[in-house]
Amino acid sequence: QVQLVESGGGLVQAGGSLRLSCAASGRTFSNYAMGWFRQAPGKEREFAAAITWNGGTTYYSDSVKGRFTISRENAKNTVFLQMNSLKREDTAVYYCARARGPFIVPATTTPEAFDYWGQGTQVTVSS
Repeated sequence: QVQLVESGGGLVQAGGSLRLSCAASGRTFSNYAMGWFRQAPGKEREFAAAITWNGGTTYYSDSVKGRFTISRENAKNTVFLQMNSLKREDTAVYYCARARGPFIVPATTTPEAFDYWGQGTQVTVSS
């Protein structure tokens, strides 16, 4: 069983930064692509960023591109999401997820392409 535990959320002013972390259990972390999704109140869960198994390729939604950076440290079974220039509309619960395989392509950046999820961490951006 894979467990994903997010941390690093909190309250930040607009324009500020936060770094989210997601620690994964198990010895096969490096075999899978990983992603970050977010869900604001009353809205559907949406894709934010993803990274392939070796970190060689990353994908971002248009809403976070240029401001967020996804990275991973396979030796530590951890994936990160560096969030800069935060806006009020970034307020959401952020979820870490494991993809069903080592690769991810833009066409498969949907929740259905991911099979394990963390419990989420709240990010609140104030004006």
